[in-house]
Amino acid sequence: MATPYDAMWEQLNLDLDAHAGLLQVLGKFYGDIYLSQSGRLKGMEYVDFVISEIHGLRIKELQEAKAQGKKVIGTFCIFVPEEIVLAADAIQVGLCAGAEAGTDAAEKVLPRNTCALIKSFVGFKLSKLCPFIESCDLVVGETTCDGKKKAYEIFADYAPVYVMEIPQMKNACDRQLWRTEVLRFKDQIEKVTGNEITAAKLRQAIHLVNDRRRVLQRLGQLRASDPAPISGRDALLINQIGFYDDPARFTQNIGKLCDELDERVKTKSGIAPEKTPRLMLSGCPMAIPNWKLPYVVESSGAVIVGEESCVGARNNRDLVDETGASLDELIDALIDRYMRIDCACFTPNQERLDNVVTMAKDLKADGVIHYGLSFCQPYAIEAFKVEGALKKAEIPMLSIETDYGMEDVEQLKTRVEAFVEMVR
Repeated sequence: MATPYDAMWEQLNLDLDAHAGLLQVLGKFYGDIYLSQSGRLKGMEYVDFVISEIHGLRIKELQEAKAQGKKVIGTFCIFVPEEIVLAADAIQVGLCAGAEAGTDAAEKVLPRNTCALIKSFVGFKLSKLCPFIESCDLVVGETTCDGKKKAYEIFADYAPVYVMEIPQMKNACDRQLWRTEVLRFKDQIEKVTGNEITAAKLRQAIHLVNDRRRVLQRLGQLRASDPAPISGRDALLINQIGFYDDPARFTQNIGKLCDELDERVKTKSGIAPEKTPRLMLSGCPMAIPNWKLPYVVESSGAVIVGEESCVGARNNRDLVDETGASLDELIDALIDRYMRIDCACFTPNQERLDNVVTMAKDLKADGVIHYGLSFCQPYAIEAFKVEGALKKAEIPMLSIETDYGMEDVEQLKTRVEAFVEMVR
């Protein structure tokens, strides 16, 4: 069926037939997992609209911005400082993909035992399925894992790629390395956009991104209520679209949704009955449309009350200090904030262990499900340390390793149901 966006997608060199098939499958998937829920917030209509137009109206906005001279910067990781991009009057969008589409193409250039997230974003590019990737003037990678680091070398054959080096420890010398990388990134963004980053522009950008973090923090705090006022699926979706949508528009609409949540909390009106088992997800990020595990959990008699992941608390836990007067002071504030990210790439990583336990307690979680993507070594190995920290706090944990395929849904459901019964 023809759409108003076909000409735009064709101009972006998408495979129109394959792309139409992808959207059809995702539309049904979304309906089954999200629109089938009862008692959803009115504010979720905005989120549903963003998802329905994610490859349409949002891409049209990006093309219009490009026509006016703006640059679009694509990223795969929360380590890339969006404030720098916005301060150069550019737009930043997330590029991680959470579907198996394009796997066959990806496996022609990547080993089969590469994690699903890497295969997905490479596959989406090679199969010409992602209008976000095709809209980018620059794609920014980072060295958070060996798989990504080497995949960017292949990706660079098909798109303009710039890679930031992420420190692996948090000593003074590592902070200095990160400062050098942030300044190098600033220079690159100024070169790509042709715009100078000033203290005033950077301060404004920091405030804009902090406002988005604040509204997501507010959402997280409201989820501590019992009964839970919003499903984990819907909260995850909100976090996911925060990587794609205009930041000011997103903050305004999620603020209204949080007002609605406030009323629910006051009237003790929940998405599930009081005393429903409360579970927290921890571990690998979940990119759109990776909704399999949240659906399994919430159709097994539990409610998800938080996500300790890059698509969750790790992305919005800390704010950047906005009080710096000079450009150097503001950049130092950026560096300090981003060095507090507790990615599993760091060693040692006591910060993450402490944050997992604190978050589980704050959200009154009855248990934690640690989610690892198959072949993601950093999170898979760190799961043992996380389980030990939670055990000391007397919080049970279930460790799950899976990919984007649907073949293991019944097996996952059996394990999750048993865990729910145990914590109940």
